[in-house]
Amino acid sequence: MSVKAICAKSVDTASPEESAQSAASRMHDRKVGTLVVVDEANHPIGMLTDRDLTVRVVAAGRVPEATTVQDVMSPSPVTVTEATSLENSLATMRRAGVRRVPVVDSRDRLVGLLSIDDVLILLHKEFSEISRLLVESSPGSLALA
Repeated sequence: MSVKAICAKSVDTASPEESAQSAASRMHDRKVGTLVVVDEANHPIGMLTDRDLTVRVVAAGRVPEATTVQDVMSPSPVTVTEATSLENSLATMRRAGVRRVPVVDSRDRLVGLLSIDDVLILLHKEFSEISRLLVESSPGSLALA
């Protein structure tokens, strides 16, 4: 299965020039903990998390309105393509030590975001279906039919 089938297609983004205050407000309004920072061509150039804002803005004593996203983002995010298998995507995430990766098309434009949460939801659904099938086909359930 490729990541295209399970990644979130609606991705909250940020511009590198916008203020940390603006990005934090959008994260709050949208109830998200991560923004993918994109350039004018919609190529992922960084990731901004709520932790980045806490550690690199608030704890560092910076003024949120005067600090740009580019000043505090994690640059050069690792990405996967739409065609990347789920297994290879998880290996990439494990190697990079990240919980989310931008998904890009053949021209490296942002088309989605894959998170560990997406994978866990998929696994839960798959294991629930396997469990249901096992219960239905067990000798005890066959005797009741």
